[in-house]
Amino acid sequence: MRFENPYMLLLLVLVAALVFVIRRRERPEGVDYTAVGDLAAMPRTFMTRLRIALPYFRAIALALCVIALARPQWGQEVTRIYRDGIAIVMVVDVSSSMGALDLQIGEEQANRLDVVKETFRSFVQGDEEDLQGREADMVGMVTFARFSDNLSPLTLDHEALLSALEEVDIINLPEEDGTAIGDAVVMGAELLKRAGADSKVMILLTDGSNNAGNTEPVAAAGVAKAFGIKVYTVGTGTRGTAMMPVRNKEGGTYLKPTQVFIDEATLTTMAETTGGQFFRATDGAALQEIYAQIDDLEKSTNIAEQYQRYIEGFPALILAALALLLFEAVMVNTRLRALP
Repeated sequence: MRFENPYMLLLLVLVAALVFVIRRRERPEGVDYTAVGDLAAMPRTFMTRLRIALPYFRAIALALCVIALARPQWGQEVTRIYRDGIAIVMVVDVSSSMGALDLQIGEEQANRLDVVKETFRSFVQGDEEDLQGREADMVGMVTFARFSDNLSPLTLDHEALLSALEEVDIINLPEEDGTAIGDAVVMGAELLKRAGADSKVMILLTDGSNNAGNTEPVAAAGVAKAFGIKVYTVGTGTRGTAMMPVRNKEGGTYLKPTQVFIDEATLTTMAETTGGQFFRATDGAALQEIYAQIDDLEKSTNIAEQYQRYIEGFPALILAALALLLFEAVMVNTRLRALP
C-alpha cells in the first residue's frame, strides 16, 4: 500500500485535538434517585456503552476522511524481472518472390514466407524437438520489400509479437515491391542499439539480392557491427528454378518457373563483417537448425518492468465515514437522545 498525498496525514493532528475536546467536555449526567447504590450495582448495557462511545464516532469519521485525502492505494507496484537472455531482431523479406512455392511445411508444399513464419513461431515458442523457445529473450521484427516496416519493437511479450506475425503478408502493390536489404538492416540495428543486453543478434531472411533502398547491404552490416550486433544471414529458397509468382497485365498473378538467384556472396560478407554466419535454407528443417544454433549464443541479463493497476482506497473510506456520521446522527436523535 502507498499514499498518493502523504502530506495530508498531517491533518490527523485535528483528529487528536477533537478527541481532546471530547474528553474535556465529558461530564456525568445524573437524575435524582433515592437508591444510588442500586443503580451503581446495575451492569452496563450495550446501549449504555454505546452512549459513552458515540461522541468518538465523529473523531473516527474525521480520521477516515483525512486518510481518504491522503489517497491510499493498493496493488500497484513496479516489479523488476531479471532474465538471462539475448536481444534478437528478425528481419524478414516480404517481397513478391517470397511467394515462390518451393518449400514445405511437413508434407505440404508452401511458399517461402509461410515457412519462415512457421519456423519463426517455433523458434519463439519452442517445439518438441530441437527448439527450446525464447522465453527469456527480447525479440523484435522488421519486414521489408522496397520499404522497411518496424513490425514489433523488442519485447518479452511474445504473444503480442506472434499475433503481429499472423498479419504479415507478401507485398501485392508493384510500386512497393523490391528488396531493400540495406535499409532493413539499418532499421533492425536501430531497434537493437538501445537494447540493454550484452548479446545482440539480427537474423536476416531473404530470397534475393539488394535492388532497392538507399543503403548498400555491406555498409549496413558495418552499421550493425558498430553497434555490437551480430548478423546471421539466411538465404531462403531452393537452388535452380522455382515456381515464382508473376504479375500479368490485368494486375493478377500466375506462377512461372523462374531461375532462383540469391546473392550469397553479399550475404556472406555481411555476416562475416559482424561476426555472424551465412546459411542457405532450402527447407524448413534447415531454418530450424539455424535457430537451434542461436540457442548456444552467449546470454546476458534483460530487465523488464511490469506495472499493475492502482486500486484507490479513498471511496471506501469516505463511505465508512459517512456511515459513522449517519449512525451517530440517527442514534442521538432517537434511542440515545439526551435529555435537556
